Amino acid sequence: QVQLVESGGGLVQAGGSLRLSCAAVGRTFEGYAMGWFRQAPGKEREFVAAIAWSGPSTYTANSVKGRFTISRDNAKNTVYLQMNSLKPEDTAVYYCASSLGVATSAPQVNYWGQGTQVTVSS
Repeated sequence: QVQLVESGGGLVQAGGSLRLSCAAVGRTFEGYAMGWFRQAPGKEREFVAAIAWSGPSTYTANSVKGRFTISRDNAKNTVYLQMNSLKPEDTAVYYCASSLGVATSAPQVNYWGQGTQVTVSS
Protein backbone atom coordinates (compact mmCIF):
# COMPACT_ATOMS: atom_id res chain seq x y z
CA GLN A 1 0.00 0.00 0.00
CA VAL A 2 1.30 3.42 -0.98
CA GLN A 3 1.55 6.00 1.75
CA LEU A 4 2.86 9.53 2.02
CA VAL A 5 3.46 10.40 5.65
CA GLU A 6 3.85 14.06 6.57
CA SER A 7 5.33 15.53 9.72
CA GLY A 8 6.57 18.86 11.04
CA GLY A 9 3.42 20.93 11.18
CA GLY A 10 2.44 22.97 14.21
CA LEU A 11 1.83 26.41 15.65
CA VAL A 12 4.31 29.20 15.04
CA GLN A 13 4.34 32.96 15.39
CA ALA A 14 4.43 35.20 12.35
CA GLY A 15 7.98 35.55 11.09
CA GLY A 16 8.93 32.11 12.34
CA SER A 17 9.95 28.97 10.49
CA LEU A 18 8.82 25.38 10.13
CA ARG A 19 10.15 22.44 8.18
CA LEU A 20 7.71 19.90 6.81
CA SER A 21 8.80 16.39 5.87
CA CYS A 22 7.04 13.80 3.74
CA ALA A 23 8.24 10.21 3.64
CA ALA A 24 7.01 7.82 0.98
CA VAL A 25 6.49 4.34 2.39
CA GLY A 26 5.28 1.13 0.89
CA ARG A 27 6.94 1.65 -2.46
CA THR A 28 9.66 3.65 -4.09
CA PHE A 29 8.73 6.86 -5.82
CA GLU A 30 11.57 6.65 -8.28
CA GLY A 31 10.72 8.74 -11.30
CA TYR A 32 7.90 10.59 -9.55
CA ALA A 33 7.83 14.32 -8.95
CA MET A 34 6.94 15.37 -5.41
CA GLY A 35 5.26 18.48 -4.14
CA TRP A 36 3.22 20.32 -1.55
CA PHE A 37 -0.26 21.78 -1.69
CA ARG A 38 -2.24 23.56 1.00
CA GLN A 39 -5.87 24.12 1.82
CA ALA A 40 -7.24 26.78 4.12
CA PRO A 41 -10.79 26.60 5.53
CA GLY A 42 -13.36 27.47 2.89
CA LYS A 43 -10.78 27.62 0.11
CA GLU A 44 -9.67 25.29 -2.65
CA ARG A 45 -6.53 23.24 -2.40
CA GLU A 46 -3.72 25.25 -3.92
CA PHE A 47 -0.25 24.50 -5.25
CA VAL A 48 2.70 25.51 -3.07
CA ALA A 49 5.84 23.91 -4.48
CA ALA A 50 7.06 20.95 -6.51
CA ILE A 51 10.32 19.26 -7.37
CA ALA A 52 11.18 16.93 -10.20
CA TRP A 53 12.58 13.44 -9.61
CA SER A 54 16.04 14.36 -10.80
CA GLY A 55 17.94 17.52 -11.51
CA PRO A 56 17.54 20.93 -9.93
CA SER A 57 14.08 21.72 -11.28
CA THR A 58 11.81 23.20 -8.65
CA TYR A 59 8.56 25.12 -8.96
CA THR A 60 7.18 27.53 -6.36
CA ALA A 61 3.94 29.48 -6.12
CA ASN A 62 4.33 33.24 -6.31
CA SER A 63 2.70 33.61 -2.90
CA VAL A 64 5.55 31.76 -1.18
CA LYS A 65 8.46 32.46 -3.51
CA GLY A 66 11.54 33.62 -1.63
CA ARG A 67 10.17 32.25 1.65
CA PHE A 68 9.58 28.53 1.03
CA THR A 69 12.10 26.05 -0.35
CA ILE A 70 11.38 22.51 -1.50
CA SER A 71 14.02 19.81 -1.56
CA ARG A 72 14.17 16.02 -1.66
CA ASP A 73 16.40 13.14 -0.59
CA ASN A 74 15.78 10.33 -3.03
CA ALA A 75 17.81 7.86 -0.99
CA LYS A 76 15.36 8.39 1.87
CA ASN A 77 12.26 8.70 -0.35
CA THR A 78 11.61 11.97 1.46
CA VAL A 79 10.67 15.49 0.39
CA TYR A 80 10.98 18.59 2.55
CA LEU A 81 9.40 22.04 2.64
CA GLN A 82 11.38 24.67 4.51
CA MET A 83 9.07 27.54 5.37
CA ASN A 84 10.59 30.82 6.54
CA SER A 85 9.10 34.23 7.28
CA LEU A 86 5.72 32.64 7.86
CA LYS A 87 2.62 34.80 7.68
CA PRO A 88 -0.86 34.28 9.15
CA GLU A 89 -2.16 33.77 5.60
CA ASP A 90 0.06 30.68 5.34
CA THR A 91 -2.23 28.96 7.85
CA ALA A 92 -3.63 25.83 6.22
CA VAL A 93 -3.48 22.07 6.09
CA TYR A 94 -0.43 21.17 4.03
CA TYR A 95 -0.58 18.07 1.85
CA CYS A 96 2.28 16.13 0.36
CA ALA A 97 1.72 15.06 -3.23
CA SER A 98 3.32 12.71 -5.72
CA SER A 99 2.80 12.64 -9.45
CA LEU A 100 4.26 11.14 -12.60
CA GLY A 101 4.98 14.62 -13.91
CA VAL A 102 5.38 17.85 -12.00
CA ALA A 103 1.92 18.76 -10.71
CA THR A 104 0.91 22.37 -10.20
CA SER A 105 -2.80 21.67 -9.85
CA ALA A 106 -4.64 19.17 -7.68
CA PRO A 107 -6.15 17.06 -10.51
CA GLN A 108 -2.62 16.23 -11.73
CA VAL A 109 -1.66 14.54 -8.44
CA ASN A 110 -1.55 10.73 -8.29
CA TYR A 111 -0.99 10.25 -4.54
CA TRP A 112 -1.81 12.41 -1.51
CA GLY A 113 -0.63 12.42 2.07
CA GLN A 114 -3.06 12.79 4.96
CA GLY A 115 -2.14 16.42 5.61
CA THR A 116 -0.48 18.30 8.45
CA GLN A 117 -1.81 21.48 10.07
CA VAL A 118 0.28 24.65 9.98
CA THR A 119 -1.02 27.56 12.04
CA VAL A 120 0.69 30.94 12.02
CA SER A 121 -0.38 33.36 14.74
CA SER A 122 -0.12 37.12 14.36
